[in-house]
Amino acid sequence: MAVHYCGLCRRSAFTGRRHRYSTGHRRRLREALAQLQEATAAARAAAAVADGAAAVRRYDPAEHDGRVWCPCCGRGVQRHGRRGGLALLHAGLLRHLAGPEHRRETARFWRENRAEAALQERCLVPAEEYERFAQALEQALAEHQRREEERILQMAADIREAERRQRETVRAALQLQPEPELCAGPSVCTVPAGPERDSPCGAEEPGPSRMQTGPDLSWMESSKVLTFIGHQETEGKGNVHTGAKPPWLTEEEDGSKQIGPSYEEFLKHKEKQKLKKLPVERVGANFDHTSQTSDSWLPSFGRVWNHGRRWQSRHQFRTESGEKKKKR
Repeated sequence: MAVHYCGLCRRSAFTGRRHRYSTGHRRRLREALAQLQEATAAARAAAAVADGAAAVRRYDPAEHDGRVWCPCCGRGVQRHGRRGGLALLHAGLLRHLAGPEHRRETARFWRENRAEAALQERCLVPAEEYERFAQALEQALAEHQRREEERILQMAADIREAERRQRETVRAALQLQPEPELCAGPSVCTVPAGPERDSPCGAEEPGPSRMQTGPDLSWMESSKVLTFIGHQETEGKGNVHTGAKPPWLTEEEDGSKQIGPSYEEFLKHKEKQKLKKLPVERVGANFDHTSQTSDSWLPSFGRVWNHGRRWQSRHQFRTESGEKKKKR
């Protein structure tokens, strides 16, 4: 018997076409048709709405990118349509269900799987119904575009009105400002001294809508303490940012102050740290390094340091050891 591949069950059956009448195949067929009928009913209910304004939404990828599996065509179908930044609810699925390709594939699927003929019309959408939905959708899109244009024009008008009010405010503030008096010479333009200098007639107080016409000289009063924020010359005090000499230059001049240990002390400390890691009972651990020695002094390490080979030193050591034993 020939091997038959079932696209609905996604497996090969060695029983041939009798696999279509098996319990597992019939169960999967009912489940697939139930899902398709549910999606078709929801799409037709959306198409039955009188106005298509409810089918136009702002496009959201997380919500409007879903797909519906069509077992008749064997592929996924986009549920919602899209035009620019707008999502057309159920437009993609309705266009597919009303198309001639889906109608042909549905007839083939029903013929091959021996499905109930009464359920076939539930998985199709009449062409007249889709045409009405398409016309209502076009009207809704035109209405939405008209509202968007009106909103843009209203926003432009609001912006122009705000700019006009801003220009009027600036013009009114400039008109209220008095004209400054011009000085004819050094003898005519003089600054009054004493309390008359701070009088309201001498200088105009600035306000929220008025501008100051002259410099404010009230800071020259002796009772106020001023803070100098410029560069100050200090002799040997402060830090490098205030003009003082850095510590390394001061050390080179007097030499009395020393920051940290010297290089020789550091080497001695490092040598002591190395000696601490060596075994305590090693040869020469108690050697006095401060004792006075000359250039001819050498430690005794079995005559190897003097002259000759190592075996000569060994024989000399044995000879001397024998002589020492005889003397005892």
